[in-house]
Amino acid sequence: MTAQGIIRARLAHGFANGIGGQVRAPASSWQTILADLCLILFMVTASALANAPDAPLEPDAPEPSRAVAKAPPPPPPPPIQPSIRAEPVGVWTDGPGAPPLAQWLQTQAADPRLRVTIAVRYARDSREIALGHAARLSEAAGPRAATARMVVEPGRADGASVSVGYDSEDAIN
Repeated sequence: MTAQGIIRARLAHGFANGIGGQVRAPASSWQTILADLCLILFMVTASALANAPDAPLEPDAPEPSRAVAKAPPPPPPPPIQPSIRAEPVGVWTDGPGAPPLAQWLQTQAADPRLRVTIAVRYARDSREIALGHAARLSEAAGPRAATARMVVEPGRADGASVSVGYDSEDAIN
């Protein structure tokens, strides 16, 4: 049989099945349509990225006229934290019968992590008098008071105390 004969036989078979001599198109389902749309979307995206000025996922290249190198700004300083308060290891109170401050500090441990805190409270006296009292205690304490914390605050009664504790920043780190 020749090719024309095969075509005639198929057409005749189609007439016998009642399709009126039309050649049937292959059946298509929703999956095929969705796959076609995905391919179209992929080709459009690839075309857009191919025409882009820089490759995807790379930082934008600076324009040649703006390519002036600027140094990054310095990092901001760390915020000032409140002073650390620890339980005192020793406390000296200004009053009758108390040893001189320098002598009392010599009996305390010479650990560099220890911080001397001079606290002066004022109720009746003025703040300026209390500040002067704190300065005199700092001088009387000698070299240990070089890094002392000085606290002058209002209180219920006038008075002063000196404490030694592990509350320096070096003791925490």
